[in-house]
Amino acid sequence: MPASSADSLKDDDGYLKHRQLKRGAAGWILLAGLGVAYVISGDFAGWNLGLAQGGWGGLLIAFVLMGIMYGCMVFGLAELSSTLPTAGAGYGFARRALGPLGGFATGMAVLIEYAVAPAAIAIFIGGYVEALGLFGLTNSWPVYLVTYAIFVGIHLRGVGEALKLIFGITAVAVVALFAVVVGLIPHFDAANLFDIVPNGSPASSAFLPMGISGIVGALVYGIWFFLAVEGVPLAAEETADPKKDMPRGIIAAMAILVVFGALMLVLVPGAAGSTAMSTSNNPLPEALRLAYGGNTFLADFVNYAGLAGLVASFFSIIYAYSRQMFALSRAGYLPKWLSLTGKRHTPYLALIVPGTIGFTLAAATGNGALLINIAVFGATVSYVLLNLSHIVLRIKEPDLQRGYRTPGGIWTTSVALVLALVAVVATFVVDVFAATITAAIFGAALLYYWFYSRHHIVAGAPEEEFAHLAAAEAELQH
Repeated sequence: MPASSADSLKDDDGYLKHRQLKRGAAGWILLAGLGVAYVISGDFAGWNLGLAQGGWGGLLIAFVLMGIMYGCMVFGLAELSSTLPTAGAGYGFARRALGPLGGFATGMAVLIEYAVAPAAIAIFIGGYVEALGLFGLTNSWPVYLVTYAIFVGIHLRGVGEALKLIFGITAVAVVALFAVVVGLIPHFDAANLFDIVPNGSPASSAFLPMGISGIVGALVYGIWFFLAVEGVPLAAEETADPKKDMPRGIIAAMAILVVFGALMLVLVPGAAGSTAMSTSNNPLPEALRLAYGGNTFLADFVNYAGLAGLVASFFSIIYAYSRQMFALSRAGYLPKWLSLTGKRHTPYLALIVPGTIGFTLAAATGNGALLINIAVFGATVSYVLLNLSHIVLRIKEPDLQRGYRTPGGIWTTSVALVLALVAVVATFVVDVFAATITAAIFGAALLYYWFYSRHHIVAGAPEEEFAHLAAAEAELQH
């Protein structure tokens, strides 16, 4: 990195003092809850649209491939987060492995994912509110505004309060998923999985009604079962013992998500039919109603709990975007005023600014599917860079002290890297418009870095100090 005016800001008794998070607010159980909360809305809606892309067989293969990708990546992230425990997470890992440009690119890809995903979820929350007839509201901007105001406001109160409330809301959603499992098992019929008529394309069959191309189309929806679990390491600076808690938390979260994802994928279309579920905006309660021949208390309970699942993901991803923006801003990659923290040690501007952008996107587009596809593109780009970071860091710094070591080493994250590259391509296949928009935003951010922020990096930020220490140690060894 070239010398810059900001390199002298090691810590001038004021800069980092006003950019402090609350230490020790979360143990591994809260971290596991946070990981599940990020993702759990994907079990309630969204994944089922992959049935229309590839049929049940295509979505099953997509689920397995993306489950392998996330599983391998999570093992890599468990190692990286125990080794470099900072709020920058993905940016910090890539900064150490790939340099400042790689760090910024990774951080921005993650930030795009986390800033846009809540906007999509706000639209889905509005849909649930309208479907349930709550308060006579429609799926429109007042719902989005209230949703953002309430949950950004709770985060402003403090991280401990926010994480505990996230955990509680997530517990309600998990109970609902258990209820779905119990309610649908007696009505499962394997024939229902294959009731989509083959379209006659090459290799099409009852198992793959859209043929091989259907698998590619379903990959994005396979991602929805796990999207955002990689955000757990963003809580590193607020964790009691990150070297132990981070690996336990993120691996436990992934294990829970695999189990629930598999159960929903098998039981929901297995009870109600893949054809009926392929177009549903509310698949779990609709499956229960179809299975039982009408409305039931269980279906109504799952309907309300589905709203809790959406809220859990919305609430937790707000936490994620604020920590990623905080870290990038604290290090000077984004405007430094965005990383200021208040008396409760919450990054209030990093909570409010992306929240305002997200609300504007939701109100302006009203298109949840478009926004989710934008978020997925940002996510898949970050996955390529995160897995590459693990591989490079293992090769460059084999003797680096690690709190946890990935089983299989770089072979594990190499599998995830290949699958992440396939997922990037799949996002263009499914929605070229959304992928192009995201690529343009990403390109504009890289131009901002090249012409401005790389000359104003704060050397005293934790992620930068990790990288500078590594460079100094390398010089001493030579």
